[in-house]
Amino acid sequence: MIQIRPTQPEDAGALLHLAGAEPLFSREEAETVDELLETYLEQEDHGGYFFLSAMENGKLLGFACYGPTPLTQGTFDLYWIAVSTPAKGKGVGRTLMAHVEDEVRKRGGRMLVLDTSGRREYAPTRAFYTSLGYTHAATLADFYAPGDDLIIFTRLLS
Repeated sequence: MIQIRPTQPEDAGALLHLAGAEPLFSREEAETVDELLETYLEQEDHGGYFFLSAMENGKLLGFACYGPTPLTQGTFDLYWIAVSTPAKGKGVGRTLMAHVEDEVRKRGGRMLVLDTSGRREYAPTRAFYTSLGYTHAATLADFYAPGDDLIIFTRLLS
């Protein structure tokens, strides 16, 4: 049974390995996950970042990172979500997202914003967000690089 809990220091190695092994994450993105995780684990206020770990039988299956959007009232960003390759298609991502949404609500959040790439290999990611009820709010052409659009999704949480 999948259990979702706040990420613990003992999760760090497996979490960073998962981020580094995720084919959709660049080396720089995996390094950023490392930086945010360090901030989360070392600072009392978590630096405004929160991590959740999806666990089963003591094994990390996935993680999510989210936090409040500065200078907004109740808007939160989903920064990262990743599921290990063997766990994909088994509900881990859906379970993580449900917990992220619950945690955002508990923290006074009213909206969750997430963005992703417009590249072809991200089509399953975009379909996943749409299946969860997220609305395609905007596209910024060539945002990440020429030919790599930024796709923004939002969801109002009630």
